[in-house]
Amino acid sequence: MARKKKEGSGLNIPDAPFRPGEEAIFETWSWKPGDLERPDPTKCTAEDTVPHAQGLVRVLGDNDKASGAWNPKLNADELREGLEHMVRLRIFDDRMMKMQRTGKLSFYMRSFGEECVAIAQTMALETQDWIFPSYRQPGAQFVRGRDMVSMICHCLGNVEDNIKGRQMPVHYSYRDGRFISISSPVGTQFSQAVGVAMASQYKKLDEVTITWIGDGASAEGDYHYALNFASIFKAPVILNVVNNQWAISTHANFATASGEFATRGLPYGLASIRVDGNDFLALYAVTKWARERAASGSGATHIEVLTYRAGAHSSSDDPSRYRSSDEHTKWPGGDPIERLRDHLIEIGEWSAKRQSGLEDRIDSEVMSAYKEAVKYGDLANGPYPEADTIFTEVYEEMPWHLKEQFDEVMEG
Repeated sequence: MARKKKEGSGLNIPDAPFRPGEEAIFETWSWKPGDLERPDPTKCTAEDTVPHAQGLVRVLGDNDKASGAWNPKLNADELREGLEHMVRLRIFDDRMMKMQRTGKLSFYMRSFGEECVAIAQTMALETQDWIFPSYRQPGAQFVRGRDMVSMICHCLGNVEDNIKGRQMPVHYSYRDGRFISISSPVGTQFSQAVGVAMASQYKKLDEVTITWIGDGASAEGDYHYALNFASIFKAPVILNVVNNQWAISTHANFATASGEFATRGLPYGLASIRVDGNDFLALYAVTKWARERAASGSGATHIEVLTYRAGAHSSSDDPSRYRSSDEHTKWPGGDPIERLRDHLIEIGEWSAKRQSGLEDRIDSEVMSAYKEAVKYGDLANGPYPEADTIFTEVYEEMPWHLKEQFDEVMEG
């Protein structure tokens, strides 16, 4: 939705649908579970997915029931696992934000409202698959088994930080989980992910690569380079555009004039799908389909994950300056945790009491992890990684000019 142009303006400048003080009113979605068929992932062409790019794959209906051809029919234990990971990420994020606000952490970015994205999608992958995240996919590490203490140590930059203070907080890297650190310049991970997928393809390995980019970053050149290479070489990669409506304070209509992103993959010859990003079952099913397609040698899949960034862009952002304060509560896709919780209750596999108990248990886990992490140092007092880590673990043999700087630091 675009706001009206000011009279006399010769240049078309998009604006957000709603601004502070205005009531956010989203249209009710016309897309329903069961609208779209599930084509054979190993045989379908880009043209076969035109309805999927223009529509929206959903599994969970407004009645909290699962239906349609895309229903992955996960068992109750798998659904509860997904719910637990999402709750863990939300509580972890909340605690880390409190740490930042009290000066114990320099910077943080939450996944509020988007917890489903990385968790459902990573659960649909195999453990040997590569993960190239953006800022809001730390939840993939929970699926891959990373310890919270290790994650907090990284954000603090203390002596147990596995990146040794050489990255900003939330720029996680987890080698055992094949989770690759992002770069602060947005979009770089898209091209990198395609390159790794091509390497796996060249080596004839059963590995698929998944990556995510934001709606705003999809206006970067890296996005288009990645789509072109993925298409030409039929790389085993899953390319996700997370359309969460906002690139910091810039609305998604600055990144596309069509109002959606999924169809962008079609001219490149890529199978393209738009999926409800707050529907755990739909996200799992579409990712499983894309993984099967990639592993079969049929090529990449381009996915638009339709969701909403419920919180601020980062701890440095104030969204009340550019959007309605309650806008996220009006989003037609609802809240991902509540939707999966309500589905489990609907099928008789969960209850409000069990949900409360889960939240209490995980809150205690997060607090215990924080207390353990600060034993190795905190932001204010250290100890911090040694200064020589600025130079180490980059080159097998240190170049002469760095060796001179290294010696100067050691002598000083």
